Amino acid sequence: MSMQSKSDSYAAAGVDITAGYKAVELMKKHINRTKNEGCLDDVGGFGGCFGLNLAGITEPVLVAGTDGVGTKIKLAMLLDKHDTIGIDCVAMCANDIICCGAKPLFFLDYIACGKNIPEKIADIVGGVAEGCVQSGCALIGGETAEHPGLMPEDDYDLAGYCTGIVDKSKIIDNTTMEEGDVVIALASTGVHSNGFSLVRKVFDVENSDITSPCEFLGGKSIGETLLTPTKLYVKSVLALLDEVKVKGISHITGGGFYENIPRSIPDGLGAKIDKSAVKVLPIFELIAKTGNISERDMYNTFNMGVGMSIVVSSEDVEKSLEILKANGEDAYVIGEIVKSEDKIIL
Repeated sequence: MSMQSKSDSYAAAGVDITAGYKAVELMKKHINRTKNEGCLDDVGGFGGCFGLNLAGITEPVLVAGTDGVGTKIKLAMLLDKHDTIGIDCVAMCANDIICCGAKPLFFLDYIACGKNIPEKIADIVGGVAEGCVQSGCALIGGETAEHPGLMPEDDYDLAGYCTGIVDKSKIIDNTTMEEGDVVIALASTGVHSNGFSLVRKVFDVENSDITSPCEFLGGKSIGETLLTPTKLYVKSVLALLDEVKVKGISHITGGGFYENIPRSIPDGLGAKIDKSAVKVLPIFELIAKTGNISERDMYNTFNMGVGMSIVVSSEDVEKSLEILKANGEDAYVIGEIVKSEDKIIL
C-alpha cells in the first residue's frame, strides 16, 4: 500500500485517505490473530484469497451468510466502547451458517463511517477479529468507507459476510425429525444483537443514565449488560456434530422463539416448548417490566436467554448435553417435538 497517496482536495471534502492507511496498519495485528491454513495473502489487496482444504469432504458445499449488528451500535456509540461490537457482527453470521452444519472458513467486514478515526476503526476490527478467533475462521479482508455528508462524523455502521463449508451428505435438514425428538437450549449471554430498537425505546437510552450499577442486574449497569457480545456457538456445535446426529438447529435472533424455531421444524410437526424450563435472564425480566411488554411479545422479539436450539433424538440427549457442557455451554432440555400443525407451541 502506497503511503505517498494523499489528496488535499479529497481531505477538504471530508475524506482523509491517510487516515484509512493508518487504520489498516493498526488493524493488522488483530487480523493476524485470525490467520489459518487457508489464508494465502496479506490484507490490503483487492480481494481476499483463501485456499480450500477438501480432505475428507466428498461433495463440498459452500454456505454463506451476511448480517449486521443493527441499532445495538447506538449503545456502543453512547458508551464510547467499540471493541466488542465486532464480535456481534461475526456471531450473527457464523451462528447462522452453523445451523446448516457448515464450518466457517473466512469472514469479511464492511464499516461505513462519517469520519475515519483510525483508533476507533481498529477497535471495531479488533472485535471482529476476536469473533473470528472464537469461531475459527479467518478475517481475509474488508472495507472501511468514509461517508461525509451522509453520516454524522461520530456515526458508523457495521456489516459482515461469512463463508463456510460442509459435505453435502452432512448438511443439517429436518427430514429425519420425528415425534419424540428433544429440543435442547444453549444459553445466551444476553440480548445478543436483536430487538435493540425496542430496547432503546424501553430504557430511553439517549436520555437516561444507563451507566450506573443496577442491583437487579447483579451490580452491572444496564448499558454494560446490553452491550455484552453475542455468544458464538460454532466450536461447541461442531464438536457435537462430530459425535451426534443433529436433526435441526435454530439460531434465536430477531423474531425470538416464534419466528426462528419453526424454521428448523418440518410440516406436520411442532416444537412444544416448556416455558417453565427456560432460564430467562434478568435483563429480559427488566425489559418486560420497564416497558410493560407482554410475555407473547417478549418471546416474539428476544431470545429470552436461549441463543440457539438443537433437536436430537431422545436417545442422544444425555450424550449431547455432555458434549455441549464439556465445550462450555449451559445446555439443557426445553421441549420436545410433537405432531402438530403449529410449528411452535409455547
